Amino acid sequence: MDSINIRNAKLEDAPRILEIYAYYVENTVITFEYEVPSLEEFENRMRNTMKKYPYLVIERNGKIEGYSYAGPFVGRAAYDWACELTIYLDNNAKKCGLGRKLYEALADRLKTMGILNLYACIGYPKVEDEYLNKNSAQFHEHLGFHLCGTFENCGYKFNRWYDMIWMEKIIGEHKADQPPVKPYSYME
Repeated sequence: MDSINIRNAKLEDAPRILEIYAYYVENTVITFEYEVPSLEEFENRMRNTMKKYPYLVIERNGKIEGYSYAGPFVGRAAYDWACELTIYLDNNAKKCGLGRKLYEALADRLKTMGILNLYACIGYPKVEDEYLNKNSAQFHEHLGFHLCGTFENCGYKFNRWYDMIWMEKIIGEHKADQPPVKPYSYME
């Protein structure tokens, strides 16, 4: 029986998290990034996220198998109750329930902060190919997200054009006197 643990990421996790991400940069259009960032750049990205939002890892039998985090949606004050989510699993750890567990843990933490709207920006192929399929969109749909926008041919990678879709999930009640969002606390 596998031991599964979800916890806050630490900067010391960056090499393993970057190793997971590098596969997607180099072999897929799941990210539109062309070059794997340096460890220093990746650690800076983690630090910036951790100033306000959760950054989680999922471990199976003590090994990090994936990570997920939230970030600002657009970055203006009126959007504080909305955020964009990101998730990556080790290429060999897909289709075993880890993604669902990790994303649900992230959503629970965001709801506690007062976040109401979750958004996912997803590379989407007109025709599936060796670099991109529709699994990410299907994963999000399975978790209750719905399509809310398509940007046609907006990403160019591996000499091909790809669409980008936005999916949305509402996790809280919108009120006329909405309380402010609380920054995420990294206290374990």
